[in-house]
Parts: sequence; structure tokens; C-alpha cells
Amino acid sequence: MGPTTSPLLAAAAGPIDGPVDGPAAGLGPDGWLAILVIGGVFCGLLLLRRAPVELLFLAGLTLLTLVGVIQPREALAGFSQGAVLLIGALFAAAAGLRTTGALDWLGGVLLGGATGERSALLRLAAVVTPASAFVLNTPLVAMLAPVVIDWCRKRDVSPSRLLIPLSYLTILGGVATVIGTSTTLVCNATLADERATGGHPAELRPLLREIGFLEIGQVGVVVAAVGVAYLLAFAPRLLPNRAGPGLGAGDRRREYLVEMSVQPGCPLVLKSVEAAGLRHLPGLFLIEIDRGEQVITPVAPNDILLAGDRLVFTGVVETIADLERIPGLSPTADQTYESRPQDRTRRQLSEAVLSRTSPVIGRTVRDAEFRQRYNAAIVAVHRNGERLTNKIGNIRLEPGDTLLLQTRGDFVHQQRNSRDFYLVSPVGAYSARRHDRALLAGGLFALLIGWLVAIAVTTGQGWRPPGVLGSLLASDAKPLAAVAIVLAMVGARCLTASQARAAVDLQVLITIAAAIGLGSALSTSGAARFIAEQLVQAVTAVGLPEAALPFALLAIVYVVSMVFTEAITNIAVAVLMIPLAIGVAASAGLSPRPFIMGVAIAASLSFVTPIGYQTNLMVMGPGGYHPRDFARVGLPLAAITAVTALVMIPLVFPF
Repeated sequence: MGPTTSPLLAAAAGPIDGPVDGPAAGLGPDGWLAILVIGGVFCGLLLLRRAPVELLFLAGLTLLTLVGVIQPREALAGFSQGAVLLIGALFAAAAGLRTTGALDWLGGVLLGGATGERSALLRLAAVVTPASAFVLNTPLVAMLAPVVIDWCRKRDVSPSRLLIPLSYLTILGGVATVIGTSTTLVCNATLADERATGGHPAELRPLLREIGFLEIGQVGVVVAAVGVAYLLAFAPRLLPNRAGPGLGAGDRRREYLVEMSVQPGCPLVLKSVEAAGLRHLPGLFLIEIDRGEQVITPVAPNDILLAGDRLVFTGVVETIADLERIPGLSPTADQTYESRPQDRTRRQLSEAVLSRTSPVIGRTVRDAEFRQRYNAAIVAVHRNGERLTNKIGNIRLEPGDTLLLQTRGDFVHQQRNSRDFYLVSPVGAYSARRHDRALLAGGLFALLIGWLVAIAVTTGQGWRPPGVLGSLLASDAKPLAAVAIVLAMVGARCLTASQARAAVDLQVLITIAAAIGLGSALSTSGAARFIAEQLVQAVTAVGLPEAALPFALLAIVYVVSMVFTEAITNIAVAVLMIPLAIGVAASAGLSPRPFIMGVAIAASLSFVTPIGYQTNLMVMGPGGYHPRDFARVGLPLAAITAVTALVMIPLVFPF
């Protein structure tokens, strides 16, 4: 930043006295327009509940561009930001973990033993918070949000009960180290720029050093601990309980009978029914276990599963699809069932209702020869109003029977008008898992995390190796790293190109890119600096005792940074407030270090609005949240963490 970005540096020492001269002393028409339009966007978020978030941001950005507050190049700069490309690639990388079943395994490890919301929240706090200190919070949420959603669906719990805590826990853990969040990396880049071009005295420059790897953690760990304690104690009382993923009444009535065979090598072998998680699947009941000549019924939670067991369930189609995702567990109704992962991914689940003219009427499931007739395998059978026999292969098919089939992708199109079926429809949410690629996908994702951590470490320490390796570890190589790993996943058949495209959440990306443009409008119009300086001057004009003035100035810098973080992007706040914080410290004759830390922590913590931080945006849609939900849970959290930080910062970094 040049000297013009820090007008308060004009005062050599001592408190600010009187109005500040310079371009920010008064606010022109562009600044007032920026404040008015951005305020209108936020009001729209709160009042127009059904309005698409990305359209509101785009409308505000377009209006500010048309009236000349910012230039088109500035307005569109957010869409070319590496951070936006990085987030999009992380969505696709997380999809690679999901399609291979790696996330299913992770969910079993992380939340498999959780019996309710409280225990799930405790497990998330114990694992996610420390992990986010070393793993960037955006990929962490991209990876764990599907796991949490799946756990909620299986326990008939609304995702709105856990997704906001997931986002907040990653944000809190991110302030424990300099690589936990991109905000601190932006702060370091800004500090480097200030040392180089800020025109500061030589004695001040050592205090403008970049934030050390664990330096911010001296305050951040305490802030995180207080925030986690608040979430565990109060969040369950404040979180909404949106209409969750529970099954509708119609789905509960249409129950299928399905018989699954435990293959050798199945991860359920030698586990109890309880430990295998077969007693907590919604809408599913394990009727009996057939083991050779032995029939175990009723099934007890401590019954042990063995290879070759035939498990008879009655349940709804969504839960049967969950059973199909377990490697080594396959339906026994059709011995030609494709169990190899590479074969199963080419098929999907479909439902078909048998007509009176179907040639399979009167035949048993075993003798229906569905494979030869339709290139499809029978998975389960539903007969409305009648309890079916527990031997699915012996069921004689009747008109009106609904069959759950494993089919080729073109089955629905080919059989839609067939006289053999009254109705044919795909099961939309089902997707097979490439379990044979799970380890590879997990390794590639671990490589991505390691690559991003290496970039953060080298950037934070201000060094990097020479040559090609140095280019790969440059701070702007993060999007390249994510894209390279996604391409490797597609090339290794962990997911298809279409699955990668479908995984990218355009609403989140457009909102982030437009928010960057709005932040640029606040900055270039002088509105942000004007508001911040007026607040600082108001504090100094109160006439506080000299001993209290440093604490008051730190508080106002922190609060301004915190408020701006909720209104614009954290990156814009870091770039804007670091020079201003240095100027405030210099004008008051104080060390800039506590003010730098105040900005870094405040800009890294966003709890009150969904647009303040990208992880909040990532959970907003899946959780069914409204902006007021973040305010209800996040406003007390923001207040508690602010008080904690303002107490700890002067103790660790004296004025």
C-alpha cells in the first residue's frame, strides 16, 4: 500500500486531535451511493426471503457499476479471483471423496457412534476445531458437510441443527495458526506491502513483521476455546429445526422387502448388528438373518454378522440405496447382480410397476429372468397392503407389484411406454460408490491438503525453494493445486467429468465473486475508510483518560473490522484495515502489533451474516437457513469472542 492508504500516519505521535485531512475527511456522492446500495442488498437479504442471494448481490454490483462508482474491470475482478476458482475446485474434489465412498467411511469414524445431536456436536467440536488449525477451513467444510448431512438423514435429524456449528467450529479453529484461514495470509501479504512501500520510519518496520506461524494462536486458542464452549452450551437452544430430511408419509407406506448377502471381505463381517449401524437407518427394519439352516429372528443388537449371511430387511427405497453403498453387501434376488464397483457405477436404481400383460406375471423373482428380458436386476419388491414372505426369491410376481431394479441409464427411456409396466421412474438420489477407488481418492485429497499447507507455510515464512518447485509453492498456486487434483481424480476414475461439474455450487461462487466487487466499491469510493475514521475520531473526542485511550482505540479498530467482515469479504477487510490500524497506532504513539492482531482475528471471525465468510455461505443452502438464523446464533458468539480477544490481545501484545 502506498502512503495514501494510511492518512492517519501524517500525525507523528500522540492521540488524534481534530478532523483528519485528506480525501477520506469528507464523503463524496460515490461513497454515499455505495453505502446506500450495499445497505439495500442487506435489507433485501433479510426481507426478501425467497429472493436468490446471488441475484441480490449481482443486482447491487451491476447498479454500482452503471452509476460509475466502480469500473467494470473492478466489478468483474471477483470472478477472476483465484479464491473463487479454488473453492469451486474444492467442491469437485470433495465430490470425488463422496462418489468413491471415502466420505461414508469418514462419517462412520467421525459420527458413527453419535446417538443424538449433543453427542454429534461434541464429536465435531473435538475433531473439527483442532483440524481446522492446520487445514484451510473451506476444504474442511466442503469435505465434512456431506458427512454431517448423511448422518442427519439416517438419524431423522434436520441438518439445520449441525451445519452452522460445523461452519463456526472451522472458523474458530482457523485462528489458532497462520495457515488455518486465508485471512491471516492476506494480512501477511498486506504487511509485507506496508513494509516495502508504506514509507514508515525504520524503527517501526520491525513491528510490521508478518504474523508468525503460532503467533496468532497465543490469542486465537483462547478465543476458540471460549467460542466452542458457547456453541456446546447454547447453540442447541438457538439453532432452527427446519423441516429436515425425514421421510414423508407416502414414502413410509411404500415399504420394500429386500434380501442382502454379506460377501467375504465386507467391512460388516464380525461386527454386531448395532456396531454395523444397521439399527439406525431410517425407515428400515432388519427382519431376520439366514445363516445356512439357521434362521435368527428376531434380530438382537448384539448378533454378530458373518460372511455368507443373508439379511432380510423391510424398508423404504432411500434406505435400501444406503445399503447398496456398503461394499460387499449385495441383493440376493438376482445372482447376476453386478457387484464390482466399476460395473455398478454404470447402473442406477429405478422403480417399475408391473402391468397385467407383463410376461413375468405368475413367475417367481428367481425365475423371472429379468436380466435376459430387460437387462435389469431385481433388488427389492413392494406389494401394497400385503405382507410378503421373507424369501424374496420365492415371491410370485403379481400385477401392481412395484420392483426396485438395478438398471442401465437408458432403461427408463426404453421402457417408459412398454406394455409390461404401468409406470417406470428413476430413483433420483441414488448413486453407486466406486469403493475400489476410495483409497486413491483419499490419497489425492490428502495430497491436496498437504500442498495447500505447504503453500501456506512457505508464504507465511516468506521463503520458497527455487525453480519449478518454488512456482508450485507460490501463494497464487492454490487454485492450480486444487484443479490439478480434480483432474487427477477424473483421470483415475474416482469421479466423472459430469459429476465434477455438477458438484460445483454456482450460487456460492457467484455470491462470493459479487461480494468481492461490492467490497471494492466500498473501498474505492472511500466509504469504508470514511466510516472507520469517523468512528476512531468519535472515540478520541470523548475525552477518555490517557491510560484508557489505547484500549478504546483497539476496541474500535476491532469492532470496525468485525462489522466490515460481516458486511463485505474478509479479504477486503484485511487489505483495508491493516494500513488503517497501523496508522491509528502510529498517530497515538503506540505499538502497531496489538492493532494488527486485532484486525487479523476480527477479520477471521464471521458469525453474524452468511456472506461474511465462505463457509457460512457453503452451509446456508444445505441447512435451509435464513440470514436471521446466523444472527440469532452468531451475534452472542461474536460478542463473546470479541470481548475475549480484546482482553487477551493487550496481555500478549503490549501497547
